[in-house]
Amino acid sequence: MFIKVITVTALNGYIKKVIDSDFILNNANVKGEVSNVKLHSSGHIYFSLKDAFGKINCVMFKSQTYKLKITPRDGMNVIARGRVSVYEREGAYQLYCDDIEADGEGQLYLAYQNLKEKLEKQGLFDSRRKKNIPSFPKRIGIITSPTGAAIKDIINVATRRNSLVNILIYPALVQGVNASADIAAGIKYFNTSRDVDCIIIARGGGSIEELWAFNEENLALEIYNSKIPIITGIGHETDFTIADFVSDYRAPTPSSAAEIVVKNLKELNNEISAYRELLLRSVGFKVTKEYNKVNLLNKTLKINNPLNYIVNQYIHIDNLKENLNYKFNAVVSLEKQKLSKYNALLQAHNPLNVLNKGYALLQNNDDGVISEIKNLKNIKQLKITLKDGNAKFKISELEVF
Repeated sequence: MFIKVITVTALNGYIKKVIDSDFILNNANVKGEVSNVKLHSSGHIYFSLKDAFGKINCVMFKSQTYKLKITPRDGMNVIARGRVSVYEREGAYQLYCDDIEADGEGQLYLAYQNLKEKLEKQGLFDSRRKKNIPSFPKRIGIITSPTGAAIKDIINVATRRNSLVNILIYPALVQGVNASADIAAGIKYFNTSRDVDCIIIARGGGSIEELWAFNEENLALEIYNSKIPIITGIGHETDFTIADFVSDYRAPTPSSAAEIVVKNLKELNNEISAYRELLLRSVGFKVTKEYNKVNLLNKTLKINNPLNYIVNQYIHIDNLKENLNYKFNAVVSLEKQKLSKYNALLQAHNPLNVLNKGYALLQNNDDGVISEIKNLKNIKQLKITLKDGNAKFKISELEVF
């Protein structure tokens, strides 16, 4: 019997045609629990639907997502409507969804929500009790799988940003039944040894089942009771665990946790250099300003120096003296001129000057001037003044002409 040999591509194409021609597979309504949701940057949504015994990969293209009334997330129970087809390149069949509606919450998601509400009421999420992350930790404790991608990312980021930071790794399970107890033991270890400044709990992405260790109550209580600040970097940016809510700081990824805790040494040095330059400029400006102020005050002091004032007052006194002497001499000169004028006038009117012309001055005993003949009638003695002297005469006989 001859059996035709076909290529893989032909086989996948044949299977796709068979499946695509099936009425039921082209109008499938499949219910199950959502797991491993990825909201792609292209706008497509990738996830898995599962139940107790099986799982199917699903995709919803961007052109269909505008119909959604809900955003699928891990743990949700949904009914997905669409068609089953084959992705030929991978030889895998998957459900291409046209619509998704809620069908109740999955058991893990319900447990997650119940524990979240319980711990929130107990105050484990209270932002007021969260500890500050140290700005420049010297030693960082990492609790994660020693073989996973998370620790490699953290080490790469931390050493690239600051090679002087010491990293202590506590190897722990990050998935499975004993994972939460293992991680809690790591927190106890670092709190007992007290040889780190902060702790990072990290794990790469995964489904809600794979991340369930970080949703256990015992781990939440251990994080809450830690005396050392704890940063979580669990899963992807869209993954939120109970540990994230209890921790002192939640980073969206392990790499982000390393970037938050470890400051970039080069950037710090550049920042310090910038501050140094700013400080030098500020100090220089301040010194120059104060120097100019001192110079101004010194000049002002010199201008207002009491010695300068005294010297200026001496000059002022000399000026006053000169002014006084000038005015005094002017007054004296003026008065001399007046006196000379009055003297000339007096001399001009002095009756004694007439004596030089042969006239005489007659006076009674009281030195009163006798200017009329009638005044001689009662006088027995009189005084006569000539130009060369005085003489007294007694009147014995008066004859009037």
